Amino acid sequence: VSQQLKEEIRRGFGELEDPLAGLLDMLESSSDWKGKGHSLGYYITTELELWIKEHPGVQQSGIKLKKLQARVLGTLAQCPTNLLDPLISIYQLHTADRNYLLQHVSHLYHRGDYKEAAILSIKLKLQPDQDVEKMCTPLLLQDKTNLVEDYVGEYPELQSKLLQILDTWCEPSFNIRDITRHYQGLFRYKPEKLNHKVLSKLIFRLLDRFNVDPALCPNVINQRHLRTLRYLFYKRFVEKTMTQENWTDHVQSTVGENRWLQGHLIELLLSYCDVPMAARWAQHCSLPKEMLPAEVAEELQKLQLQERVEEATEADNYKESKKKDYYQLPIPQANIHFLQTWEETLQCWEKVLQPGQVVGIDMEWRPSFGLVGKPRVSLLQIALKDEVFLLDLPQLLKEAETKGEKEKLHHFIQMLYSDAAITKLGYGMSGDLSSLAASCSALKDTDKQARGVVDLLTVDKQVDVLSLEQSSDNGGFQQPEKGLSLLVQHVLGKPLDKTEQLSNWEKRPLREEQILYAASDAYCLLEIYEKLCKDPTSFGLSSDLTESLVGKPSTKPRAKNQLNKQEVRSPSGQQCQGSKKETSPRSAPISPKEFSVVCDNMLQGLGRYLRCLGVDVQMLENEDDHRKAAEIARQEGRVILTSGLPYQTLQSQVAEGRCFSVNCSEKAKEQALQVLKHFNVQVSLADIFSRCQ
Repeated sequence: VSQQLKEEIRRGFGELEDPLAGLLDMLESSSDWKGKGHSLGYYITTELELWIKEHPGVQQSGIKLKKLQARVLGTLAQCPTNLLDPLISIYQLHTADRNYLLQHVSHLYHRGDYKEAAILSIKLKLQPDQDVEKMCTPLLLQDKTNLVEDYVGEYPELQSKLLQILDTWCEPSFNIRDITRHYQGLFRYKPEKLNHKVLSKLIFRLLDRFNVDPALCPNVINQRHLRTLRYLFYKRFVEKTMTQENWTDHVQSTVGENRWLQGHLIELLLSYCDVPMAARWAQHCSLPKEMLPAEVAEELQKLQLQERVEEATEADNYKESKKKDYYQLPIPQANIHFLQTWEETLQCWEKVLQPGQVVGIDMEWRPSFGLVGKPRVSLLQIALKDEVFLLDLPQLLKEAETKGEKEKLHHFIQMLYSDAAITKLGYGMSGDLSSLAASCSALKDTDKQARGVVDLLTVDKQVDVLSLEQSSDNGGFQQPEKGLSLLVQHVLGKPLDKTEQLSNWEKRPLREEQILYAASDAYCLLEIYEKLCKDPTSFGLSSDLTESLVGKPSTKPRAKNQLNKQEVRSPSGQQCQGSKKETSPRSAPISPKEFSVVCDNMLQGLGRYLRCLGVDVQMLENEDDHRKAAEIARQEGRVILTSGLPYQTLQSQVAEGRCFSVNCSEKAKEQALQVLKHFNVQVSLADIFSRCQ
């Protein structure tokens, strides 16, 4: 606004006998201020707000103020959002009679102005005196979830109440039409937005945003566990990528003592397997006979003996095939030490903390299956040339806490990582260190203090350019290898057996297969490093391996990322330029043709917009599970674009920097600008519509 216009407006205020009444006269007789944007009415109103602060004597009180407040309430129902705050301030509506304000909002509500009633309630902080279900239901039907979140945003009690209401709508027997039929004449009525799937996503997003106890929402929690159960059945019986032991562990922890889930488990077993297996689980869950189909009850006794024989035979065959097809630990099993007390760990520290020592380090944690937050390390593996130490980290931390000696364990781990004279080998080690910090806050700066760390992930990017003939001669494996397993196959001739990767690593005691897997994961790093150092050129590396580690990375996009392994900057003193690039996506501009993404199903508008700009975009369908995005990203080397709660799950399944959370409340254009800026994608005129037929 020009200075001349401001002075003219202020001069007009000075000449009016009652500027507050004068403003209302103007607003009531004009309509230009009702549209979007900054109208003349908006500039006059905001100038009056400033002018009153300089001339406090014009403020009204008593009966005269009440009359002005009554008039301005009628204006508020029609005015754009940007005028609400200045008008509320000018006419001191926060001092008005609360019952009068509530009556006015109620009048707006019954007139069908649900959005206006909610916004005014938020501005005047009336929510504690209102019915949260009544106020929020029509907003949800109009797909105004952002406004609903703002409505309960400052009131934890209302947040809990809203979540409980939404959860009752997710009961299997609840008919959502009982809610929607009262609002059929609603403007922009979208009843499909209140189906169980959409409600479930909304509830989990609100639980995460407001940090509310999930126990308040048993229906959606049960439904999520049921989806996990179905996913486990798919992994075990369709994909066949999960061992019986891992599958059993996860089914047990998912179902727990919940009778409703146990009933569904029996149904799934009858669908995917057979009656004997259903009977076995029925016995394990101690299900009453009245819950069991007749054929399951009859099979119960006969199955027990039969399954024992079959499992023993299957286990023997499986062990034999593994020896032939997969990498085998070259040291005796007796040289693997499982350490649970401080006294037991002393032998480990004495051998590891030696100048010139080379150690392979890995960590394991229980897979999250959609749970929020960083995973906590369950096992820390340290491999030396002749032996491997497996540290039961939860037990050691618990013992240290009890004895008040936590600093001993912290001190050892920090000494190990900060000593440049000890070479630490890892694969995507920053992801491990991030989980280590989540397990113990005293170790949160370990990655910054680390020295002498060699992240073989950087080498993997360069070894990856080996010819296909080399890798295909090593036997035909049914599942395509990726991550560390593929590097082991390239360098040592056979891949790692990853069937124990999805184990329940928190359960004790660990099975023999888990112990061998954990030891192999750490020990293979020593063998890879030794072989690469002896003959780097045969693997396409520089004759100086150190130079390869800190040289320029391959520009080929990676499609091999480990589940829950973060691919980030090597925490060594010699920082790898290639890794740096992934941590700082703005280090060099790229064109849309070089940028490929997979959009989660809530961001289809963003996906279409990016595709118009020339970006290689793949989008999930509405019915797809969010986890499909991680599978596509790993297979095709794409960046995941997602929003809200799924981000917490997906970011742990791909490399760091390969999953980006977008603000779902923004329009597609703003979202696209945010993505392009973050990844430094430079769009030219030639890129626009370059992918359109």
